[in-house]
Amino acid sequence: MNLTNPIFTDADKAREHLEAVQWPNGPVCPHCGNVDAARITKLQGKSTRPGVYKCKECGKPFTVTVGTVFERSHIPLNLWLLASALMASSKKGFSAHQMHRSMGITYKSAWFMEHRLREAMKETVASSGPIGGEGKTVEADETYIGRKDDQSPSPQRKGRPYLKRKPGNIKRTVVALVERGGHVRSFHVESATKDSVREILFTNADRKSTLYTDDSRLYTELGKEFDQHRTVNHSAGEYVRYEGDKTVHSNTIENVFSVFKRGMLGTYQHCGEAHLHRYLAEFDFRYNRRSALGIEDTERTDDLLAGARGKRLTYRRIGEAGHA
Repeated sequence: MNLTNPIFTDADKAREHLEAVQWPNGPVCPHCGNVDAARITKLQGKSTRPGVYKCKECGKPFTVTVGTVFERSHIPLNLWLLASALMASSKKGFSAHQMHRSMGITYKSAWFMEHRLREAMKETVASSGPIGGEGKTVEADETYIGRKDDQSPSPQRKGRPYLKRKPGNIKRTVVALVERGGHVRSFHVESATKDSVREILFTNADRKSTLYTDDSRLYTELGKEFDQHRTVNHSAGEYVRYEGDKTVHSNTIENVFSVFKRGMLGTYQHCGEAHLHRYLAEFDFRYNRRSALGIEDTERTDDLLAGARGKRLTYRRIGEAGHA
């Protein structure tokens, strides 16, 4: 990725690049879906800003940013593309504080930009289908990070790092699935129960897969729904086992958690619980487009820009909690 590329310094070049990414076959009206080039006119003239088109089907004007996370933003489009490139290429994230210092914008604007870009990174089962499949291996596990927002310091120890314990787990819970050599899906749940894990597993993983987990009882019954289920006994110090030509472990998902936690603790440092799912989407996006899959920074950035279509995220929806 070349940060001296004009798309990062010139708003018109940035718009042209975004049009090429989002409209590879020509303009598409975001209002009515019209793709007939003969029924779309590019408006020109001194009183018309660059990049405005008019659809002859619905009679409405539009630009490439309408219907995307960039819509109605006063931040120049070249800065949006620069922010996209920085987030897409930073393995452990790029904090809003760093972005506001590097790009010369306010922290509030940088924080808002990053959450909008995380929205563009979000993937769904409907858009990409389940992971795994016949002859493939899926690893599942859960991890815990930070403390839940409803955990307040004990009055007797005010100002000290100890917490007043409440019933149940005080940590935020993340459940994730990863296909070996493929994609990952991560989810923030209230707690890791058989019901919550069942919904995630059965919705996101093909049951023709071989499922590898640790020895948690969460997966004892659920694993029977898959083609095969193998476990490693972490509580007994077992982390890998060989069964013929098969290597049984859950180290792939542990590595995913490792990168996520290093980014959250080292780069972002603080995240409101209400926004944890957005950070998970960010780290999943980069993992699913890692260099090992033949995807480099430029392609990863263009995938982010393409994912911005059909998604809106207003400041009111985000709220002001959980700055990072």
